[in-house]
Amino acid sequence: MPRKATGQVIEPQDGRAWAIRFRAYGKRRYVALGTADEGWSRKRAEAELRHVLADVERGIWRPYEPAKAPLVAEAPTFHEFASEWLEGREPELRPKTVKSYRWLLSGHLLPHLAQMHLDQIGPEDVDRYKAAKLREGALGPNQINKSLGLLAMILDAAGDYGHIDAARNPARGRRRRVKRSVPSRPTVEPEQLPSLLEASRKLRPMVATMAGAGLRNGETCGLDWPDFDPASGTLTVGASKTEAGIRQVDLPDALRKELAAYKLRTLRSREGPMFRNRNGQRQSVSNVERRLKTAIRRANKRLDELGLRPIDEAVTPHSLRRLYASLRFALGDDPVYVANQLGHTEPGFSMKVYASAVRRRERLIGTALSEFDAALDWAAMGSGGLYFTDDEPNVSGGQSSEMAQQSLFPASAPIAQLDRATPS
Repeated sequence: MPRKATGQVIEPQDGRAWAIRFRAYGKRRYVALGTADEGWSRKRAEAELRHVLADVERGIWRPYEPAKAPLVAEAPTFHEFASEWLEGREPELRPKTVKSYRWLLSGHLLPHLAQMHLDQIGPEDVDRYKAAKLREGALGPNQINKSLGLLAMILDAAGDYGHIDAARNPARGRRRRVKRSVPSRPTVEPEQLPSLLEASRKLRPMVATMAGAGLRNGETCGLDWPDFDPASGTLTVGASKTEAGIRQVDLPDALRKELAAYKLRTLRSREGPMFRNRNGQRQSVSNVERRLKTAIRRANKRLDELGLRPIDEAVTPHSLRRLYASLRFALGDDPVYVANQLGHTEPGFSMKVYASAVRRRERLIGTALSEFDAALDWAAMGSGGLYFTDDEPNVSGGQSSEMAQQSLFPASAPIAQLDRATPS
């Protein structure tokens, strides 16, 4: 038969607490209760002993065990999490973006942060990384800020998954970014466009498309003949770097006729790419960039003969988008419409160009004004291509608008001729 539970009260000595001693489950037990200052007395201690012995008799007493702290999973290292994050995002990113992210991670972020756990990365670590990149000089301010933007995206995901405090991303905020001045971007002015078109030769249809429709270099290279609708005078951009870039663009009448005539000359490939290289393959972005440099050098010879400022040789195909905006604003188009045609979600860029574009013509005289107006004639929407100022038609260099347009596009073919020549 089990031995009956017994016990005794232990009086405090030297300021210690009241306690009870008893046997339970075959072992001697000792439980501290509390001091007199906490309200303990012999009477209260004896009552507690009786309650404990009764619980032991019923088998429900359990010795006190301090609560164990919950186990917290260790946050993964930046290397582990960043690799998993990019692998998960890769299917929804463009190949070029994936390549850029891999380069920024492997070449720059990982050497500094790879072994750090996510919850160990603080603002000071981000600032040390930024300072190190500035000292190295291998990355420019824009690229450093791109790498910091990538770091912020990865840490945002870490916050979503509970690895760090989601409200305190150490890579967010202007103070984490490199301060930089806005670089001056070379462009082609409207009065330089006639010379550039004339000098572009076989590249002319592509240059005309970028300047007259505002397409990016990659968007232009990606066009197929079904994207061109000569009847409505539009181009459909089906692949772009942004979602807003998927759009339908209205074409100036002169550009529509130029592309129609170009299509007649290339009917053998009317279902494939609009623009091909000499090997019959789709034209590449890099090849267009290289050939544009050659066209600029040829155009500058004509501009020198006319006494006009040469085109900066730092101009790229992307510079022609600013030229497109200048032409549209000089012709009085709405900034929101121009932004939509460019594939921008916000008209901020368009508004920056607007003020300088509408004022530029007022400062020009002589040949510069004649060349500027010839470019406007070419860029005008609808048939006729006239540019009006003060309710009077402007005549460029003594020529009619029709003659000026023919000098820009001597090989243009009527749309009706294209319609008859194109099989249904």
